[in-house]
Amino acid sequence: MAAGPQIVIPISEPREEHGFDPALQVNLFTGKPEPLRVFSPEPEPGRDGEEIELDEGISVVHSEDLTQVIVSGFGCFLSKKSERMLVKRPDGKVLYQFPMFRLSEVIVNSRGVGLSSDLVEELCRRGIRISFLSGGGRPYAMLTSPMLNAVVSTRRAQLSALSDERGVEFSRAVVRGKIRNQAALLRYFGKYLKQHSPERYASVETVAQELHRLRHSAAHVQASCIDECRQKLMGIEGVSGRLYWDAVQEIIQDKLTFLERVTRGAQDELNSLLNYGYGILYSQVWGAVLNAGLEPFAGFLHVDRPGKPSLVLDLVEEFRQPVVDRVAIAYVDLGEPIEMEHGMLKAATKSSFSAKIMERLQAPEHYRGKHYQTRSIIQQQARRLASFLRGDAPSYRTFAFKW
Repeated sequence: MAAGPQIVIPISEPREEHGFDPALQVNLFTGKPEPLRVFSPEPEPGRDGEEIELDEGISVVHSEDLTQVIVSGFGCFLSKKSERMLVKRPDGKVLYQFPMFRLSEVIVNSRGVGLSSDLVEELCRRGIRISFLSGGGRPYAMLTSPMLNAVVSTRRAQLSALSDERGVEFSRAVVRGKIRNQAALLRYFGKYLKQHSPERYASVETVAQELHRLRHSAAHVQASCIDECRQKLMGIEGVSGRLYWDAVQEIIQDKLTFLERVTRGAQDELNSLLNYGYGILYSQVWGAVLNAGLEPFAGFLHVDRPGKPSLVLDLVEEFRQPVVDRVAIAYVDLGEPIEMEHGMLKAATKSSFSAKIMERLQAPEHYRGKHYQTRSIIQQQARRLASFLRGDAPSYRTFAFKW
């Protein structure tokens, strides 16, 4: 029997708690709400970090629960319709749409992507960040509402901590935490060398033990403010970094050539993957810092410079190994294709690698006696830092990667 006449009733707020989609229609015969037919597909939750090629040159990578979306493709346009974000082709055809109540972050990952002011207003109103990454993966802008993090007491405490031992304790914890995670990741990959290459395994294990010694040295750095010991802590961090990357070279030597860590202007495969992955991680940490009411440009371990989000760089340190390095080394070790063009990663490799970073951010990790998604741990660590700086917590402990 044919369906009866229908009338669309607009609903301004989501109604998921009743099991209904925000866009509903009421059947005049039954009086019951029914889903409103839409003219483009809504993404179905699939595997973590699912990548979807929407049109030639336009792609989307989204997390399993659709909370994070990475959009790339010259000429595509993001706009708002009712309670959804639309991804459009240059000719205006809708390719994809996302329910906004699920989103927590939208990452624009290429040049030539347009956004409507209505969408920007709606995303900011809902507390959904919009992050922009350059072709090399470096974040260059973030849009968010200034009213969501207007916590004056936290920022005052943060600035005053630059002049006392709180800044020293936090910086010391950052260096020790990073070195601990470096050693843990080396042992994580080193165990696969133990059977077929015992000499390389021994070399990696020796570095892991030396990192333990350096971590112990960092624990004994004392000062009344961070300016008195920053150089010493950064010196320890620099030595550990050189040892760590030498051991990484040992791990992947039969897969590709990796001479040294290069941050800017890298043209080799591994450095390009790392820099691109760090860009995605920066956007996650930057958002967490803002949500915690902290000032991203007033750091402790990293010295302040105009345009340098030094606190973001401080907090990133404890997540480099468990989020990005682990994915990048595994990507190389498994022989995943890494396509380069003019010294930069090609779009297909960016999409594939960013999908794996997304999976990693969603992966559960043991944290404070429970298991949480890594992205949730990042947010909790930012809030723990804010509590410590305000004096609400006695100490700050970094996130430790379990191998």
